[in-house]
Amino acid sequence: MSDPKKGTPRAPFRVTFLPEGKTVEVDPADVPFQRDGKPGSLLDIALGADIDIDHACGGVCACSTCHVIVREGFDTLPEATEEEEDQLDEAPGLEPTSRLACQAVPDGTVDLVVEIPSWNRNHAREEHG
Repeated sequence: MSDPKKGTPRAPFRVTFLPEGKTVEVDPADVPFQRDGKPGSLLDIALGADIDIDHACGGVCACSTCHVIVREGFDTLPEATEEEEDQLDEAPGLEPTSRLACQAVPDGTVDLVVEIPSWNRNHAREEHG
């Protein structure tokens, strides 16, 4: 049975982005941080902390460029939708804990560790650098 509130954090939590090792303190009262991705998504959190994740579609689940790998805290994310899974199928380097950063909204129950794949970091720098 799914929790309809999952994905709605109630207390502050942290997200560490690899390989930079930058940890972001997330206060749910400050969501959304930017305009791209679902409010409170990993993309929203990253962009709000000046961490560059490419998102060619603007964060609307229409591409796979914001693919990230959730190394810790994966279970705090709601299940991927069929639309997200279809986009993930196009992402290089897919792993069992891969998600689209624009769609993955942590519920805030535990801290997360999220890896931005090297191909995404390189592409992001070229696109936005």
